[in-house]
Order: sequence, then structure tokens, then C-alpha cells
Amino acid sequence: MENFLDCRRKHIVEALVENYKDLGDMDKAITGFQINRSVMYEVIDNLRELIFPGYFGKKNLNAGFIEYHVGELVEEIEYSLTVQIERALRHREKKYENPYFPETASAIVFAFLSKLPDIRKILQTDIEATFDGDPAAFSRDEIISSYPGVYAIMVYRLAHELYILNVPLIPRIMTERAHSITGIDIHPGAKIGAYFFIDHGTGVVIGETTVIGKNAKIYQGVTLGGLSTRGGQSLKSVKRHPTIEDNVTIYSGASILGGETVIGEGAIIGSNAFITKTVPPYTKVSIKNPELQFRNSGADGTATTELLQDGFWDYVI
Repeated sequence: MENFLDCRRKHIVEALVENYKDLGDMDKAITGFQINRSVMYEVIDNLRELIFPGYFGKKNLNAGFIEYHVGELVEEIEYSLTVQIERALRHREKKYENPYFPETASAIVFAFLSKLPDIRKILQTDIEATFDGDPAAFSRDEIISSYPGVYAIMVYRLAHELYILNVPLIPRIMTERAHSITGIDIHPGAKIGAYFFIDHGTGVVIGETTVIGKNAKIYQGVTLGGLSTRGGQSLKSVKRHPTIEDNVTIYSGASILGGETVIGEGAIIGSNAFITKTVPPYTKVSIKNPELQFRNSGADGTATTELLQDGFWDYVI
């Protein structure tokens, strides 16, 4: 019986290895230049500790120790990220022996790390937007420590900087990590202005070529997507996702699609709206409100019916 199982197992192994060869996967298995996602998750955690000192990682950092601790974190991030970016560059170019990759990776990492103070400043505006926009928030500490929207935005802003620096693979690995934790899917290629607030957040999707202005607020289940992806790779570098101008609020479940779609400044998009055309500035938009019917049986058993209609929105689609 044992020999029979060994033979079956050997047959499965041989079939898989042959399959790797047929599909071109063998070169990836033996190069050693695949991204180590576990290392990248540690890099994200270390970056969060740098962005929000005292909230994550080591506590009770005094003035005399903080410079040493920050230096230690920067050195650890620098080493790990350089190795992973070098792997990503080699993987993209499929030139595994190119001697310039380590030097290029190191330059990218230093350019990225030098942007951390600017990233911290814009993240501070996101925290202020969250605090100002959410009466359920008791403090900024609560927001930093527990709000999934802030975590997703932080990872996006870090990944976006690497995306700008033309780093392959790694920015998407980072934002998909945030996606898996928070349910918020922000492509690292999206362009998002300051004072950005995602409330609740689960199910939010923001596509690669989306542009969002300052002081935007979106709720759970919002999709900023493309009209169709049937064109596949021919649509690469084409603007497929909408533009959201400053001071726009988008309520839960709304879908705004298409690269030519612009939501004008100050507009309010109601829940579950499906929008594929431009909305003028300062416009309130909703789907036609359904008629609400309430039935109430009185003490005498007589049923009464009341119809309620809400005419809050100025424009109906």
C-alpha cells in the first residue's frame, strides 16, 4: 500500500514539474528573484511605525532615544526594501545578472525615504479630515489606532510614491495587503489630494487612473471604476476611471465609471447612484427615491397606511 501511494505521489510531482516547464514557470521558480511578500509586509509595518511614532512598535520613546530608534528603523527599511526592489527590477527586465540593478534600487529607496516627511504631512490632513468629518471619532488617537480607512490611505500614499518612481510589482503588493486587511481597494496609480476621508470603507474600489481632488469624502461600497475592460492590455495608459474634483461627497454604494466622467466641485452623489456622465459642480444627485409604505395596526385592529416620500435631492437620475 505504501509503495502504491509513493508511486502516485511521484507521478503527481513529475506531472507538476513538467507542467511548470510547459507553462514557463520554471524560470521563476529557480531564479530566486521573486518578491518576498512577508518581507514587504514587515516593511509596511516598519513604515507605519515611522509615520506614527509611539502608536505602533516600541512605546515610551524618550527624546534621547527616538533619534536612535528612527535611525534603526530607517536602516532596516532601507536594507529590506532595496533587496525587494532589486528583485522587482530584475524580474521585470528578465536580466538577472545586470550589475546596475543594486545601484538603481538603492537610489530609488533613498528617493522614497526622502519623501516620508511629505507623506506624513499629507497623512496628517487625512486624519484631520477624518476627525472633522466623523462625529463618532472621540480623538485623533482613535483614528490612527483603529480606523481602516486611515490604514488603507497610508499604505496607498506610500505605494503611490513607489509607483511614481516606476517600481514594478511592489506598489500593488502593498495596496493589496491593505485591501486584504480593510476591504478597501485603492490602486497605487490613483492620484488623490489632501484631506481625503473614507468613512467605514468596506467595499471601496478606486481604479488606477482615478483622480481625486482635495477634501473628498466617500463612504463604504463606492466604486470609482472603468466602463469596460474588454479592451484588455490595449487600454493600458488610457484614462479609464473618473475624475472627482474638490469638496465632493459620495455616499455608500455609488458607482462612478469612465475616464471622461467628471464629478464637479462640491457635488454630492447619493447612495446607489450609477453615474457614467459628467455631473456639474455643486449638484446633488440621487436615484429616484422609492415610495416608502408604513402599515400600522391600531389598538382597535384598524390598519392605516402612510406613504412617505423624501425630496431631499435637487437632481434625480
